[in-house]
Amino acid sequence: MPVREPNPQSLRAGTKRRAAPDRVPDLQARGTPKHLREELVAVLGPGKVLSKVSDLVRYASDASPYRFLPQVVVVAEDLDDISAVLSYAHGKGREVVFRAAGTSLNGQAQGEDILVDVRRHWAGVEVLDGGARARIRPGTTVVRANAALAPYGRVLGPDPASALACTIGGVVANNASGMTAGTTRNSYRTLASLTFVLPSGTVVDTADPAADEELARAEPRLCAGLMALKAEIEADPELTARIRAKYAIKNTNGYRLDAFLDGATPVEILRGLMVGSEGTFGFIAETVFDTVPLDRMVSTALLFFPSLPAAAAAVPGFNEAGALAVELMDGNTLRASVSVPGVPGDWAELPKETAALLVEFRAPDEAGLRAYEEAAAAVLADLEPVAPVASVDNAFTRDPGTIGGYWKARRAFVTAVGGSRPSGTTLIAEDFAVPPERLAEACAELLDLQARHGFDAAVAGHAAHGNLHFLLAFDAGDPADVERYASFMDEFCKLTVERFDGSLKAEHATGRNIAPFLELEWGPRATELMWRTKEVIDPDGVLAPRIVLDRDPQAHLRGLKTIPTVEAVADPCIECGFCEPTCPSHDLTTTPRQRIVLRREMMRQADGSPVETALLESYGYDAVDTCAGDSTCALACPVGIDTGAMMKAFRHERHSPAEERVAALAASRFKAVEASARLAVAAAARMGDGFLASVTGLARRAARPDLVPEWLPEIPGAAGRRLPRTHRPAAVAVYYPACVNRIFGNPEGLDGPSLPEAVVALSARAGRPVWIPDDVAGTCCATIWHSKGYERGDEVMANRIVAAAWGWTAGGRLPLVVDASSCTLGIAREVVPYLTDENRELHAELTVVDSLVWAADELLPRLDVRRRAGSAVVHPTCSMRHLGDEEKLTELAGACAEEVVVPVDAGCCAFAGDRGMLHPELTASATAREAAEVTAHPFDLHLSANRMCEVGMDRATGRTYYSALIALEHATRP
Repeated sequence: MPVREPNPQSLRAGTKRRAAPDRVPDLQARGTPKHLREELVAVLGPGKVLSKVSDLVRYASDASPYRFLPQVVVVAEDLDDISAVLSYAHGKGREVVFRAAGTSLNGQAQGEDILVDVRRHWAGVEVLDGGARARIRPGTTVVRANAALAPYGRVLGPDPASALACTIGGVVANNASGMTAGTTRNSYRTLASLTFVLPSGTVVDTADPAADEELARAEPRLCAGLMALKAEIEADPELTARIRAKYAIKNTNGYRLDAFLDGATPVEILRGLMVGSEGTFGFIAETVFDTVPLDRMVSTALLFFPSLPAAAAAVPGFNEAGALAVELMDGNTLRASVSVPGVPGDWAELPKETAALLVEFRAPDEAGLRAYEEAAAAVLADLEPVAPVASVDNAFTRDPGTIGGYWKARRAFVTAVGGSRPSGTTLIAEDFAVPPERLAEACAELLDLQARHGFDAAVAGHAAHGNLHFLLAFDAGDPADVERYASFMDEFCKLTVERFDGSLKAEHATGRNIAPFLELEWGPRATELMWRTKEVIDPDGVLAPRIVLDRDPQAHLRGLKTIPTVEAVADPCIECGFCEPTCPSHDLTTTPRQRIVLRREMMRQADGSPVETALLESYGYDAVDTCAGDSTCALACPVGIDTGAMMKAFRHERHSPAEERVAALAASRFKAVEASARLAVAAAARMGDGFLASVTGLARRAARPDLVPEWLPEIPGAAGRRLPRTHRPAAVAVYYPACVNRIFGNPEGLDGPSLPEAVVALSARAGRPVWIPDDVAGTCCATIWHSKGYERGDEVMANRIVAAAWGWTAGGRLPLVVDASSCTLGIAREVVPYLTDENRELHAELTVVDSLVWAADELLPRLDVRRRAGSAVVHPTCSMRHLGDEEKLTELAGACAEEVVVPVDAGCCAFAGDRGMLHPELTASATAREAAEVTAHPFDLHLSANRMCEVGMDRATGRTYYSALIALEHATRP
């Protein structure tokens, strides 16, 4: 064991706790039972079987209020793995649940036996027929699929609010729809074909002309059973009419019985039944969608009304005017949305009774949009919207920024409201539909029902389609509160069915929480047919038991999860999973959601329990060490939860006082540290990569990997000892070369000026000269200490750089130009919490400018581009995303090359200063998809704006990345 391995117990919660009723029992502290683990390893191989208790816990939660611990998790890589798991389950009498993104709101992604991860190895998009169709693998997010379609002016029909994170497999399996899909653009209507694996292991491709013939040979009993059910349904005119009527409005409760009416053959029937089957009929391995036009002309308004029924009453007019989307938000939703960046702060002052409609029109051209706007104006003229706060204007706009803000607030409904719930409460998201013309009446009844049961729910929904969502918060650990919720659900379901003949699940699918009410909505005849359909397709009940169909009238109350209070930065988390796709470690160890889920399980445990001890043993590497600390999770989270900040705080908790003192000493003597580092890099060039890799490898085994960086052959040589000479009197800005660019030089094989030389030359060439202070050595943006949780060192350097910058810039009169995006972010924002009061005042007077922004805004308009390469691929860094200047990188690249490509799968490289040297496996995992995209094509230039990120991309792609400013210097050189 390394001599400096941190003590896992340092992250144990310091307060005494009582065990929660839904804690993982002590008997499961060892994870998967030995026989089950060994049998699956023998079938699949060790790398595909996750069996630690921490693995089981992190997969036990999804975005729903339920929590079920699997016995084992299998990470399937291909159809052979899927078939092998199903065969094993049949032979051993076990059960299987498939899980992709885990964004489902009703517990569909949870199982109590074998849980199969079908996200990690199942992503991919192939655009077909000029964008008219797309072949999409089930682990692909909706956002990723639409990004591939966007250049063709096409988009998928389903557009759920969770599009950032939810995957196509789940969208189809739940028939998720969203803001605009309604009943005509959902998966059932736009899915051209799909390939799926039946519980028996039989693979069916519905696009194959011979599919029915092959299925009849492989599954004769199944084919006969499906055709018999079809004949029985079609022979009953009353039932047929009832099925058609149920799908006249949005409905995802139960199985799609209309598949028996729409399909003429067993394969056609199965194609329909698989949509909305929630993983109970088979595994969806591939889909082919018919896409819809992406009309780019947009006009949108957010219109405020005095009450929810008043807003709902305005919906039919906009529907008749041709609105693509009419979204409803009540006062609780609007007020909770102030936690979403960009939402006006005065929404917090909105009266509780206020409601708003988000109305959007889209057209392919100016004439079409103008006609829509005229129709909308006529509707609006007959309404009486209100303006309770100053930011409300009740007007249509074409401004993309304003429209984006409106939609950001709407899509954050679940997370924003959930994030503002009382700490320790569980969130339930309900979803129902009524005939659109009865929406106002349903709103009034819903408000009355909530009041009678003591709930102050938030309401939003797809008003154009009569589809409402509402959120309830209650304490799942309090039997009385659970009974209150149960009583509400009983009355709510009866109201929806008996008063409105509505759908108890319009788009979130039955899951676990509406399964007991399925017969209430569909009646005994149709419900019996659903049970018989399940028996025909899955006679052994292998797939997803108790999801969709459950005879237990209390099933919706089983498995409700408690939400123990955790660290304040993460406590608002509702475990929605929006953060997961952006996380660099999501294919390696854990995601931000899983880091929080694991922490909550520790808090459910009695202090010192075997489960808590086992979780802590794994948490150090799986959660803390392999977090890149890039905080892009905060950008993806609608309420800005920064799990990276929590991991940095945990790193601090693991430091000994001696380690903190050493870090502070390094900060105070950083000039010597910097000089030594440059000399070491220079010496390394003479020693050779092999020797240094051996030396650092030995040191990493003796100390610990998180302390000693691994030497990588991509690490560049030393920078020059002297920075370019500049003159202060004529300077219009102060140029601060980051310490990384003072230590490391250009990558091997790149001739020409260093980055500092390029910045100075470009600025002079544009008539905007810069000055480099003589005493920059020994200063730093403090990110070195901040990223590792060394608070004392962070304080030393943060105050030093701010005091120095204030002096260099003449008290803030000149801008400070910084040539590494992470350092710009560090000086501009991240140093602030560690400053003294005096230096915080000085910091407020500084203007910190990233070199990309400086070059694009101040230099490029004054420069003549004399030569351009054919193509450039760029790597936007996570710091650029935080700073909001990603487009500046593409703008500069566009000056240097005829074609500029931003990889669709571009993301954080996770090199994170030196973390890619401490944990090379993290960067390898984080960059895998982007690297595959880059290496599939030849590019003349590979550009970014952060030296260590460039090193990470060099290693990932085998290509040479360097700063866009070096490329710009070459392109504009006389």
